[in-house]
Parts: sequence; C-alpha cells; structure tokens
Amino acid sequence: MPSLVLDIALPAERFRAVYQGRANRVLLFSRDGRKVSLPAHHLRPFLRHDGIYGVFELEFSVAGELLELRQLQ
Repeated sequence: MPSLVLDIALPAERFRAVYQGRANRVLLFSRDGRKVSLPAHHLRPFLRHDGIYGVFELEFSVAGELLELRQLQ
C-alpha cells in the first residue's frame, strides 16, 4: 500500500480550533512535499497535553482512502 511520512509539530493551542468547532481538518505536508488534508479526528489518539509531535506514517489505499495512521517516533 502507498504511504507517506509526516513530521507533525502541532501545539495544543492550534488543535483547540478542532474542539471549538472552527476546524475539522488539518493541513500537513509529507517529507516528499505532498499536501495532506487530514480529518482532525484521526489525530486525536496522538494528542497530549502539549499537542501532537512526532514522526508518523500515513498508509492509504490506491483510491486515496486512509487505512492507517501510526506514530513512528
């Protein structure tokens, strides 16, 4: 399956917009420069008190459907 590696550094304050209903997607860039518009609810399991930080792998189908998002580091 195709996959992308994402370096995410998203402070909790920025993610607060999701909880306030002002945002429902997060725009990220993969290491190879591709834009990824990810529904924010996929990031919630990785949210800590200071935000979401780390290296993630996004695996998707040939049709572009998200199959798995996992933290690598």
